[in-house]
Amino acid sequence: MRITPDTKDWTWVLERPCEECGYNAQDFPRETFARIIRVVAAKWTPVLQRSDVRDRASESTWSALEYGCHVRDVYRIFDGRLAKMLAEDNPLFQNWDQDETALVERYDLQEPSIVNDELQKAASDYADRFGAVAETDWTRPGTRSNGSHFTVTSLGSYSLHDLIHHLWDVSTT
Repeated sequence: MRITPDTKDWTWVLERPCEECGYNAQDFPRETFARIIRVVAAKWTPVLQRSDVRDRASESTWSALEYGCHVRDVYRIFDGRLAKMLAEDNPLFQNWDQDETALVERYDLQEPSIVNDELQKAASDYADRFGAVAETDWTRPGTRSNGSHFTVTSLGSYSLHDLIHHLWDVSTT
């Protein structure tokens, strides 16, 4: 079942705190990225073990399982983007339609324990990559398909918000 797509450009979270989840990029220096990525991932295990993991609070909101699938894919997408930024000069990131992915990949029908295993693996890979960023690489640029510019540092901050915000999403449903 399709939900109303979120069309907001969330890059503003790099400038000011998120009024919904409370994320403030200033609270997470780049040296903490790898650790926070792992901490957030670990919090998904009990979420994906809930008896109501497939239930939607409303027709316009994903279930905890669907959010878990999305977060798994967020880890994968951002790990790929980080890898490109470290290997290429100012790469252009392909557009990712998260809502289309949810439908095509049938997030609602996936097995929660498998999603959790995949989420943990994707988070570990992403954290490992951030843990290996050289001091000279934090300012390397990359550009999103909508024209938003990132550095390795701002990509990390931006992705942390996405990960933390979705954990908040499933705690409020």
